Amino acid sequence: MVLPAAMLTALCVAMTASTADAGIGLGNQQTVGGVMIAPDGSVRAATIEEQKEMAQVVRNAMQVPAGELAEATDRRVISLNGLQAALQEAHESGKHLDTETMFLAGMQRIEYVIVDEENNDILLAGPAEPWMVRPDGHVVGTKTGGSVLRLDDLVTAFSSVETARNDGGIRCSIEPTAEGRVRLQNFLKNVKLRPGQNPAYLEAGMRQAFGPQQIFLAGVPTDSRFARTLVAADFEMKRIAMGLTQSPVAGLPSYLEIAKNQAQSSVSSPRWWMACDYDPIAHDADGRVWKISGQGVKTLTEDDTFDKEGKVRSTGRQNPLATKWADMMTEQFEDLSRERPVFRDLRNAMDLAVVATLVTQQQLDQKSGIDLSVLRGKDSQVELASYDMPKTLEPQCSFIKGRAGWTVTASGGVNVNAFAVSENAVIDETLGSVAVASDSASRWWWNSK
Repeated sequence: MVLPAAMLTALCVAMTASTADAGIGLGNQQTVGGVMIAPDGSVRAATIEEQKEMAQVVRNAMQVPAGELAEATDRRVISLNGLQAALQEAHESGKHLDTETMFLAGMQRIEYVIVDEENNDILLAGPAEPWMVRPDGHVVGTKTGGSVLRLDDLVTAFSSVETARNDGGIRCSIEPTAEGRVRLQNFLKNVKLRPGQNPAYLEAGMRQAFGPQQIFLAGVPTDSRFARTLVAADFEMKRIAMGLTQSPVAGLPSYLEIAKNQAQSSVSSPRWWMACDYDPIAHDADGRVWKISGQGVKTLTEDDTFDKEGKVRSTGRQNPLATKWADMMTEQFEDLSRERPVFRDLRNAMDLAVVATLVTQQQLDQKSGIDLSVLRGKDSQVELASYDMPKTLEPQCSFIKGRAGWTVTASGGVNVNAFAVSENAVIDETLGSVAVASDSASRWWWNSK
């Protein structure tokens, strides 16, 4: 199905950020993984009515997968040469991209990266499914319910490898300001709770004292869907950890529930962030076939401490309760990402960053003889949607009154160190038997047994 320009733009937005799939603009706002992120810094969950509207826009912009796209397969193969040719042809002819290209033929993960020297090509292979639009507007696979991979994230990943290298990786964090911490400390100095009094009534004043939180991004363009995915996933992780939204998974309570009535420090607080979690990348003896495996995402934690000026430093220590919550989120990641696709979107973005970095670091493009200038954005053959990213957000934080004082939980982030993943390689001679032969020379993807 060929999309008109306006609908294609809406569809791109609907796929903005954590690969959520619906980042459709409503007024001056855009949704990312069900999270409304507006340039003015306001952030909130999309309402049921807004989700329905987004779902309808996306359905109207898409065609139901047909033919082999309507079938789930354990191994679908994408030819990067073929994909680039399709993108270049669409650019030169003025045609709009179809949905199978936007969704990378329904790919769920990239399990193999294969050097095809005979055809001067690089092949990506992995499981794929037909896609559907959930009632909340997310586009997911019909078999597993996982978000599908997206073309714009692939292009951003390839075009950002050198930027990420210079920036020390792809990173996102949402942090309070030093001034906000000082204001909060001063506020709490004057708090006197009566015996049995619920401290919840103080939270509005505490948030006001804390003030807006700053967004820090590195390694990818701040106006990209990839970047918005990082922000939305970080935001949603915080909300679940701090009990600001109900966890959709029974095995993942909020940190506040775990830490209730426990001793709390008045000068330190836990910080959580999501990072890469991959097995060593395996390759055959010739470096022709590379296998990527592992869950992809894990949650880590460390305590931060701050001085009277509000300046923060990492302690290098881990709060056992915060570690328990981080481990629980890691263990429940698959279930959580099905309920909140923003987390699956994050893993998809990480997967594509690992693929692009692997190809670059191991010089697989040079080995195969492929020119990746289209995917690397050097020839402007692919026009990506651009999104306004706020520099600050309204405070999203919770406060725990413990036996030793107040603990403020507000910091977090995402750290995608794809270079460390691509360099952690081992030889597996059995990979030489991986088959991905094409049964069609007329398209850029095919199914292989």
